[in-house]
Amino acid sequence: MKKTVVFYYVCTVLLSLVMGVGSIPNIMSAPEAVVLFEHLGYPAYLLPFLGVAKLLGVIAIWIPGFPRIKEWAYAGLAFDMAGAMYSIIAVGDPASGYLTFIIFFAILAGSYICHHRLAAFKSQAKKHSEGNRMNAESIQSV
Repeated sequence: MKKTVVFYYVCTVLLSLVMGVGSIPNIMSAPEAVVLFEHLGYPAYLLPFLGVAKLLGVIAIWIPGFPRIKEWAYAGLAFDMAGAMYSIIAVGDPASGYLTFIIFFAILAGSYICHHRLAAFKSQAKKHSEGNRMNAESIQSV
């Protein structure tokens, strides 16, 4: 269990850094980001939208509770990375850049899988504690 918690936080912090830091030039429409978007064939007006979406996804992953929003956040970040990887493949950029995306997908998958393992563990612990409380109440009533 402890390994899962540590791995979850390592992956989630790395994911947050990659996506959070990557969203800032998009939000600000930095010249380098505009040049990259033009190279990929996208209009520059999409930059702030994608940057804000990435940042909101990172924030949603860290907010406790709201499991459905977390699912959408993980999905959105995965779509963002898949779209970026597809775009660099489509324009014929060198395959050496693919390794970065594979690493980022692995970090995202690690965070997502550990999140679900921890949620399942919390759910089981809650059911177990409720069962113990019911047994204690039934013993006291006898």
